[in-house]
Amino acid sequence: MEDAKDYVRMQWMMLQQETPEDFIIATGKQYSVREFIQWSAAELGLDLRFEGSGVDEVAFVENIRDIKKAPAVGKGDIIVRVDPRYFRPTEVETLLGDPSKAREKLGWVPEISVQEMCAEMVREDLETARRYALLKQNGYEMPVSME
Repeated sequence: MEDAKDYVRMQWMMLQQETPEDFIIATGKQYSVREFIQWSAAELGLDLRFEGSGVDEVAFVENIRDIKKAPAVGKGDIIVRVDPRYFRPTEVETLLGDPSKAREKLGWVPEISVQEMCAEMVREDLETARRYALLKQNGYEMPVSME
């Protein structure tokens, strides 16, 4: 997973080369969906507890550290469920890019960590939700994607 700023910087570096080549733009690190969920929850001041396994796994709110960031969430709420509708039938077991050529030939290394990118995404989504709530509270409806 790459941040757009890192990706665009890598594109620029590639375009500065005399001879075109293919480069893999990746961190070379692998994280689980569970880790991404935990980072997202932490950014909202939530501690989670996972129970079950496979399609029966759920995540409960174990603790709320900042009620202002997640006012509609309560302790004990289930906030994550596995939904088989979103399984990809041709999914590979593992995805991991090797950016060594980009590092060696161009000196490119990602500057933004996956955790930082996750926090930025959550902050933006939270700000969008706050704007929507303010509009709705004042009688204005706007379409919102729930996925």
